[in-house]
Amino acid sequence: MGYKKIEEYDQETTDSLKKLYTGLLKDVGENPDRDGLLKTPERAAKAMQFLTQGYDQDPIAILRGAMFDENHQDMVIVKNIEVYSLCEHHMLPFYGKAHVAYIPNGKIVGLSKIPRIVDVFARRLQVQERLNKNIIDAIDEALQPLGVAVVIEASHMCMMMRGVEKQNSTTTTSGFTGQFEHQETRSEFLNLISANLR
Repeated sequence: MGYKKIEEYDQETTDSLKKLYTGLLKDVGENPDRDGLLKTPERAAKAMQFLTQGYDQDPIAILRGAMFDENHQDMVIVKNIEVYSLCEHHMLPFYGKAHVAYIPNGKIVGLSKIPRIVDVFARRLQVQERLNKNIIDAIDEALQPLGVAVVIEASHMCMMMRGVEKQNSTTTTSGFTGQFEHQETRSEFLNLISANLR
């Protein structure tokens, strides 16, 4: 037959969050019993569990589950990884792209694991600066490479929808370890993620 996506949620957590969202709707002046909002608390409860599922995932285990011995010491880059996260200050989304590189030291990892690690940490309440560091630290711990580089470019709804209301602003954070602390290696990485290679 056709493909069927199955999502599973902890019922106790869902019920607890439903109550909170029902109270929130009342507190902002809405009627949670009106037709359009009848299922909103349950939908919101499930959405919040999905958006914070990174708390239940082990990034080191994910990386070590697809590690391979390989005598390769050239830069490995996965760029334009989509990032969706929630700012911990206002619980509003921020979103953008991550560019991740490492220089192997006898071990490589399956390429799909790099975006998975980004998602593990993005699916938590975050600040962009810490998200950068979380990704670097996990790759450093699991692979012990010669260096790691991460650049994240993101737009923050807490700046766009409220507060200063700057709709076109973006925030860029970066972090470098090991060989990426050398200007030549760092410049090569930054040039490669900026290039439109096809």
